[in-house]
Amino acid sequence: MAAESAAFTPLTLPVLPLDDEVVLPGMVVPLDLSDAEVRAAVEAAQAAARSEPGKPRVLLVPRIDGAHAATGVLGTVEQVGRLADGDPGALIRGRGRVRIGAGTTGPGAALWVEGTRVDQTVPDPLPGQVAELVKEYKALATAWLRKRGAWQVVDRVQAIDDVSALADNSGYSPFLTTEQKVELLETTDPVARLKLATQQLRDHLAEQDVAETIAKDVQEGVDKQQREFLLRRQLEAVRKELREINGEQDGEESDDYRARVEAADLPEKVREAALKEVDKLERSSDQSPEGSWIRTWLDTVLEMPWSERTEDAYDIQGAQAVLDAEHAGLEDVKERITEYLAVRKRRGDRGLGVVGGRRGGAVLALVGPPGVGKTSLGESVAHAMGRKFVRVALGGVRDEAEIRGHRRTYVGALPGRIVRAIKEAGSMNPVVLLDEIDKVGSDFRGDPAAALLEVLDPAQNHTFRDHYLEVELDLSDVVFLATANLLEAIPEALLDRMELVRLDGYTEDEKVVIARDHLLPRQLERAGLDADEVTVDEGALRKLAGEYTREAGVRTLERSVARLLRKVAAQHELGERELPFTVTEADLRGLIGRPHHVPESAQDPAERRTAVPGVATGLAVTGAGGDVLYVEASLADPETGAAGLTLTGQLGDVMKESAQIALSFLRSHGAELELPVGDLKDRGAHIHFPAGAVPKDGPSAGVTMTTALASLLSGRLVRTDVAMTGEVSLTGRVLPIGGVKQKLLAAHRAGITTVIIPKRNEPDLDDVPAQVLDKLDVHAVTDVRQVLELALAPATNGAKPEVPVAAMGVPPRLSALGEDAIG
Repeated sequence: MAAESAAFTPLTLPVLPLDDEVVLPGMVVPLDLSDAEVRAAVEAAQAAARSEPGKPRVLLVPRIDGAHAATGVLGTVEQVGRLADGDPGALIRGRGRVRIGAGTTGPGAALWVEGTRVDQTVPDPLPGQVAELVKEYKALATAWLRKRGAWQVVDRVQAIDDVSALADNSGYSPFLTTEQKVELLETTDPVARLKLATQQLRDHLAEQDVAETIAKDVQEGVDKQQREFLLRRQLEAVRKELREINGEQDGEESDDYRARVEAADLPEKVREAALKEVDKLERSSDQSPEGSWIRTWLDTVLEMPWSERTEDAYDIQGAQAVLDAEHAGLEDVKERITEYLAVRKRRGDRGLGVVGGRRGGAVLALVGPPGVGKTSLGESVAHAMGRKFVRVALGGVRDEAEIRGHRRTYVGALPGRIVRAIKEAGSMNPVVLLDEIDKVGSDFRGDPAAALLEVLDPAQNHTFRDHYLEVELDLSDVVFLATANLLEAIPEALLDRMELVRLDGYTEDEKVVIARDHLLPRQLERAGLDADEVTVDEGALRKLAGEYTREAGVRTLERSVARLLRKVAAQHELGERELPFTVTEADLRGLIGRPHHVPESAQDPAERRTAVPGVATGLAVTGAGGDVLYVEASLADPETGAAGLTLTGQLGDVMKESAQIALSFLRSHGAELELPVGDLKDRGAHIHFPAGAVPKDGPSAGVTMTTALASLLSGRLVRTDVAMTGEVSLTGRVLPIGGVKQKLLAAHRAGITTVIIPKRNEPDLDDVPAQVLDKLDVHAVTDVRQVLELALAPATNGAKPEVPVAAMGVPPRLSALGEDAIG
């Protein structure tokens, strides 16, 4: 509401600055004259008053951060004398608002300015809305004063009827900030000023109500906790008195965590952490969820075998005998374990068991196809060392917390699998088998493989921290064995922390020994047969391994033996066969059917895949070990087929590039090789890899594709007994590849007698078992011309095939992973 009248009076006044203080009209304030500026203003006002009637007048101006406000208050010096502390002072009353103008001159050392009175008035009687506003402000002010106990001020506030004076009265409020008081000072409209004062008072009362409510709730909670604490202490005292009366002990140790922690043989830092948790438990109530978390954590810590260790069996010869008795072959792993035990024994003899807080654990990665005994080897290692064994299955694990544990704040939190494995083993130095480490995945919950980096690092795992335990756990004396099928699926950083041991599969002789000494006795027991009731001669076992199964491991072989024994047991129960019975090679077909994997060399020559030109035999490495792969090539009819190269069989980019290289080499060197390369320009070439539903990739099929195309162009057959592997370059060089041992084992299983490998892979032959090399004629070559000379049979005539070569069957399943997944 606008004011109906106003006074605008020009004034010339000395300035009395107020630092971070605001005086409103109607307020009476004492000022200290010891301040130079205050004294100068008062003295100047007194000097000017001598020539004018009335009391000395000054201009009270707020000064905020060194800057003067644009509006001040006309004040009169009511009295000059001494303040309560004895210092000289002046009592000044605020009279009205003054808008400050330009500076001017005057007597004394004070600053003089010109100003204009800007006071506004409200007509009487008050309009209805203004009267309601006055009533509301008085009610709020009365409520606030009563809360402070200022009863004598209530009546004075109620007696103020002037709107302007009522609004300016809020200047006495201690809760207003300097900025809020300046805002009141600069608001010249009395009604607007009263609205502002009312809103400020209302906000303060609301804040005060909230603060009082919070304080009340806090006090009630504290009182409740104190009362509960006191009652529980009294209850404990009563129970203690009752136990003494009844002659009972001071309580069961299982319920007294402090006694259990002090009695347990814990490391010093673990004991300190446990006692801190006990202190928290004693302060918490039984209904508190934190108490349940603490009890579970303490139970887990107390169940850990902190001081339990098994003594290693340092009988090196005995350990080697245990490994030889439980596993045939696998010489690399056995040698590594024997070396580890020998070094441990020597370090212990010389007092070097613990160096720098770390012990001499081991981290081995056993990589090989399924069924070669990686998992069972872990139990044999533990048996040979005299340690506890525990297996941790990592296949399909995608949550990082599975390795490092959950934070205790989560509902249902558990320690990680490593801590649980140590707890399950009951020893701080077990053999821990991390099974299927290449099957670990990652998603939004983290990467478990990254969490394993610390676990499997011998330089870090002596201070491993589980998120649940949050205390250091020494894993440096644990022997970690990790198993994997595919080396490429293991992250490089993780693989770098482990010592790699390859298990490339068994030879046929080793399979026969495993079946005779391990598989057959186990399956006899499972079939309910005795060793003297059914025997299987070595010829039958060899045929089972060579023709009924074709694998790197022995799982399928064990299933075949189990099926054989089940059939004999069923026939005996039906009265069709008498026991004891000896299974010979001739009995296999009648018991379990025809063989599934007849070697190519044993088939009729007309039925072999390589019976027509354009088909070559290659060697591949898959997730299941080595395998044999056939490559087929054909030429399109010049009238119907377009020129160029067609590739089928779901091939990767690297293998497609190898095919282009093979074609380019034959085009550029065809005349030298006496091949009709003109057909490659006029007729389209087609290269196919059977088992087209299986992805394939890698460079090591280069020589095989070159041989297949050369066979097609020359009309010469590829020798049935020859298989090859190697990468080919544009100049015809044969470059090295990987997986030589697995490929040679696969060639041996498939009945191949001649194998062609790159010259630079000759050192890899040292890893191939001697009995396999004795049965293979291995040629190490450097140029593809040598490959063609060895692989192609002599030409019977010069005719070339005029029709595409038909698909010759489906080879065993392949998987494309890495450079050596094919070829």
